[in-house]
Amino acid sequence: MPITSRIRFLPAFAATLLLALPAAAQQADVKLPNLGSAADTVMTPQQASDYGAEFLHELRGAHLVLDDPQVDQYLHALGYRLASSSADPTQHYTFTLLNIPEINSFATFGGYIFIFSGMFTVTQKQDELAAVMAHELAHISQHHLQRAMEDQKKSTPLYVLGAFAAAFAAAKVDSGTGSNQRPYYGNGYGYDSYSAGGDAAMGAFTAVMALMQQHQIEFTRKDEEEADHVGINTLAKAGFNPEAMADVFARMQSLMRPGGDGGMAAGNLPGFLQDHPVTSVRIADARARARVLNKQAAAFRSSAATPLPGTLLPLPFGAASAKVLAASHSSPSELQYELMRERVRVLTSSNPRATLEFYTRNMAASRSFAAATSNRYGYALALVQLGQAAKALPVMTELADADPGNLTLSLGLADAERHAGQREQALRRYARLNDHWPGDPAIVLDYSRALLDDGSKTSAKTAQGLLKPLLNDDSEPSLYEAYGHACHVAGDEVNAGIAYADATYLNGNAVAALDQLNRLLKRTDLDYYTRAEINARIAQITPIVLEIRRRHLDRDDDGNSLMGTQAQSGFNVCAGAACTRP
Repeated sequence: MPITSRIRFLPAFAATLLLALPAAAQQADVKLPNLGSAADTVMTPQQASDYGAEFLHELRGAHLVLDDPQVDQYLHALGYRLASSSADPTQHYTFTLLNIPEINSFATFGGYIFIFSGMFTVTQKQDELAAVMAHELAHISQHHLQRAMEDQKKSTPLYVLGAFAAAFAAAKVDSGTGSNQRPYYGNGYGYDSYSAGGDAAMGAFTAVMALMQQHQIEFTRKDEEEADHVGINTLAKAGFNPEAMADVFARMQSLMRPGGDGGMAAGNLPGFLQDHPVTSVRIADARARARVLNKQAAAFRSSAATPLPGTLLPLPFGAASAKVLAASHSSPSELQYELMRERVRVLTSSNPRATLEFYTRNMAASRSFAAATSNRYGYALALVQLGQAAKALPVMTELADADPGNLTLSLGLADAERHAGQREQALRRYARLNDHWPGDPAIVLDYSRALLDDGSKTSAKTAQGLLKPLLNDDSEPSLYEAYGHACHVAGDEVNAGIAYADATYLNGNAVAALDQLNRLLKRTDLDYYTRAEINARIAQITPIVLEIRRRHLDRDDDGNSLMGTQAQSGFNVCAGAACTRP
């Protein structure tokens, strides 16, 4: 759950199952079960994974997830560096960036950890972001969710009542009309995949949190204290500065006080998000814990590498260990953190012009700001977002030439070239990058989009070949959508239909995905293997759709289907005759 303020609901199945704690269990003096309790038997690992995955699908359906391969890869590289040193390194974790400008984060079943865009951009060092993630990892490794569930009657799970589904469904229906929202799948290729989630989705998300106050899984204060302590240990073992936990707490306290610099978070957060604010006691406790770990580290380094009895630091924090870890392929550098922070700032902005003004103003006011590679990258990215790629091109060129081995800067240059009308040069750059880093999702997605710009079958078939190996259950919907479009342009309507159905399902609309697959199954040109593949997908999605319909979660307050608006704007290639004839 969040470091600064905890989200107070956790959906738990496709129909967004929610388990509620009795009021008594929410008191601060609840005693934690010991690690030998039956908490692990509350749900199977597969059930936990399914719950977390369906929650992610719902958030995608409300356009609240930033699906960007570069950001995704960065979060997972950082997250798994921490996870390998956590109390439960065998757990599979999924790290997701939410397009919500709040200073927040939370964890849910199955190892799913969500970082809000406001939380990412407010950090100033990678250690601070790592501290946030380490805290959430601790909630999972210490089984706090399962403990909360164990504290209630296991046989009486409560479904989220109408507000939850209605709020998300409203966001989905409105998503086709907002000027800054992504169209529903099938309206054509080339929408701005970096657009903000929109007011409807943000309103829905906030409304859900407020309305579900009495139906929640709540962490006790002791859970939070335990997550702080375990998280600090994880930070130190992973080679990060354990002081970062206290640093980020102090920044949160400063930002959230009335009159602080936190904008929306400066004393204006709703009360239900401020139950357990960051306190001076919590900050002091984190600093004391960090001092103990740093003393252990110093003793470790001066004792001929003989671990102290009871020490938790097989790899203590220090300049040497930090450099070793930063040099590894799986560990992002501080520069990469800074680049991703600015990328998140630009791609999640609901006001691109104001974001560009932010960079322009600060670059004019501060030489150090203007000289920073990450700020110049953010400035150029903001220019591209506003259709000024020609102006961004020299900036990106200078950055990429100064650091030719940096993939983020090279991709930024290729993207600027593509949008500035230098498509052939961009394609050559993408091809070189793909040769050097074959199968990288960020390269393949951008390369495929550039190939598809000319609308030729030859280019589309090349894009098909690049994208297909990347499609699996963990892939982002954008990869399936790009593959679907490539298949469509190449004349492969069957695989186009399957890919678009997969993308629709991953984006939280199982009903529409099932409808697409059933219509696709009516085609007369399907071979045995393709028909079996489609039937397997139908078998996977059908139980989820039946549950949604049983709970009437696919209808509004007047009983009207919420699928109508979306079906009208659905995947045109898989509508009508395209799905039923060769």
